[in-house]
Amino acid sequence: MHHVSIRTADIHRAIAFYEQLGFNISERFTTGYTLACWMEGIGSRIELIQIPEPKPAPNIFADLHYVGYYHLSFDVTEYSINLSSYLNYLQDIFIQKSQENPEKFQPLVVMLGPTQQKIGDSIYEVAFISDTDGLPVEIIRILTTLKC
Repeated sequence: MHHVSIRTADIHRAIAFYEQLGFNISERFTTGYTLACWMEGIGSRIELIQIPEPKPAPNIFADLHYVGYYHLSFDVTEYSINLSSYLNYLQDIFIQKSQENPEKFQPLVVMLGPTQQKIGDSIYEVAFISDTDGLPVEIIRILTTLKC
């Protein structure tokens, strides 16, 4: 996959949010008449596109009947020894940044705290946070792989 594209109401706030997750801008450009960029980090590439007249996104995290793209998922196994510590670290950063620059940052919203989930032959630690537009972002790390 080359990238995942995210429409945002405020590209500058979205850039600041994803920078705190470990992304860096790799390209800035325009698409039509609006601002856009590619950001790379956590083994992924995302595209942010500013929407000139944004409408609020549906609450896809809470709507069990929503059909379509659901969330981004970033594997932080290489970057963190446990998800609780990683989320606490992010929360501290976002609190500090929101106090320094409330126009650009808001405290991190944790939609679902760390929980364990067995998928296939692995046990994962998963959590969900909300980006600047309220879209769910999954943070995942492998705890262990079961031997069969």
